[in-house]
Amino acid sequence: MTHHLAPGVWGVVATPFAGPSLDVDEASLARLVRHYADIGTSGLTVLGVFGEAARLDAAERRRVLDTVVAAVDLPLVVGVTALSTAPAIEEAEQIRAALGDRLAALMVQVNSPRPEVVTEHLGAVHKATGAPIVVQDYPVSSGVRITTPDLVTVVRELPSAAAVKAEAPPTPAAVAALTGALDVPVFGGLGGLGLLDELAAGAAGAMTGFSCPEGLLACVEAYRVGGYEAARAAYAPYLPLVNFEAQAGIGLAVRKEAIRRRGLIEASGVRPPAPTMPAALGPQLDRHLAATPGALASGEEVR
Repeated sequence: MTHHLAPGVWGVVATPFAGPSLDVDEASLARLVRHYADIGTSGLTVLGVFGEAARLDAAERRRVLDTVVAAVDLPLVVGVTALSTAPAIEEAEQIRAALGDRLAALMVQVNSPRPEVVTEHLGAVHKATGAPIVVQDYPVSSGVRITTPDLVTVVRELPSAAAVKAEAPPTPAAVAALTGALDVPVFGGLGGLGLLDELAAGAAGAMTGFSCPEGLLACVEAYRVGGYEAARAAYAPYLPLVNFEAQAGIGLAVRKEAIRRRGLIEASGVRPPAPTMPAALGPQLDRHLAATPGALASGEEVR
């Protein structure tokens, strides 16, 4: 049987770029992942949607993996971009070859509304690599919608399932149905927007990108120790920034700019066709960061 992912917060890592050619910035990436390690995340998720993996070539993906492995000792979940089985296996084999035992799981997206197709696809990726599978249900990225009962069927028939990442709104209802039917941990995503409700519905934690992962950690730990009311109080100061970063279309650029203004990466460029953050939003982002606990070091100026 596959080992399930540890509960808590699995930080989803952005891929920093440098210069007008938007080259992978390995120094910034190393600094960013060391920050995740320093604050106590359970592990990292790299080469996901937030990591702009679909806009990296194979050599760049390998550089990202090599940089992260060299920088931190955290367990790693790595995203597989392809939706078709043959290219997904090729990608997964390259990830396994790069990481070996450092690979905690492959994150593979649901690729069909038909559960038998998804089960065959995920099973083939596992068979080719031996890696545990995080089943990601993220229709905004994949374009695929599967019903929650059919997703339950997929996971029940997948002994290699290490976790489910539930990102098909309404996520609290999906998390409640999944946790009620499965013994596999279920994590929320979507920038932490529904984290409180997902925890109340039985989520094991968060697996998402947010410029202040300290807030995700505070919420999840407070829920573990003190329940819903404690988690609500811990998370409330972070929610305005969570909401600001969740803006449709520009959320990726906003989040990377927030990370830059925290001093964790040097530049906030996103690769086309992703839009950049409108300059008009800069002052409001400054306000949110200034009001968010721990977002800026004492006396630090937003930059």
